[in-house]
Amino acid sequence: MPPKLLSTVRNLSHRKGRRRRKLAVLEGTRLVEEALQSGLQFRGVLVREDVSSNRVGGLLEELSRYAVPVDYLAPNVFDKAAATESPQGVIAVVEHPSWTLAAVEPKRSAPVLVLDAVQDPGNVGTLVRTAYSLGAVGVLLLDGTADLLNPKVLRAAMGATFKIPIVSLGMGELKMFVEEKDVTVWVGAPLGTNVRRLNPPERLALVMGNETAGTRPQVDALAESRVSIPLARGAESLNVAVAAGVLLYELGVGAR
Repeated sequence: MPPKLLSTVRNLSHRKGRRRRKLAVLEGTRLVEEALQSGLQFRGVLVREDVSSNRVGGLLEELSRYAVPVDYLAPNVFDKAAATESPQGVIAVVEHPSWTLAAVEPKRSAPVLVLDAVQDPGNVGTLVRTAYSLGAVGVLLLDGTADLLNPKVLRAAMGATFKIPIVSLGMGELKMFVEEKDVTVWVGAPLGTNVRRLNPPERLALVMGNETAGTRPQVDALAESRVSIPLARGAESLNVAVAAGVLLYELGVGAR
């Protein structure tokens, strides 16, 4: 009979399971190390029984100090449980941090990044990592955006989802947030005003839209400006995560 933790990992491979249990699966030594350093609560760790790296050995010693339960699996069983081709022999189940909108307070040089139905998990993870690295105050995920606890999101974010407030919300909640916090909304768009010609407001929400369709009309109705990045002649657009990084940098996030 497989260990209970293995059954949990299998259940969490489905979005429905993640939503119900509010747990995250982390694969690879670095992500598990980041979770430990961030003080996350561990439900347990699965280890490929033939793993022999010094780094994994050191990680297991650290896990033992926190009395984290560890199950060792045969290589073929472990590999079937892993979502990646190279999980480095370690899979952890953790309680992911959760925040409310009260934790998100936009201020000068620290806007909030809003994702409007960004569907690719790799993009969402990279956007969260970029927002954290460039000093944004939080990330808001509108309906239709990839699940925060999707393993691909967690891997792309490389631990950033543990460190920056991230809140999933609907359009009504976003509108209320903008009104109550007196936040100015800018939308990243290919045909907007050159970001270098604008002065950031006191409290800003920068919205990045769906990879194909852009932002929905309800979001556009909240926006005061559409902002763009000057590109070389003949270039059509940038990947949404790259574009967000450039815009946040140009806005001077974390610079003052």
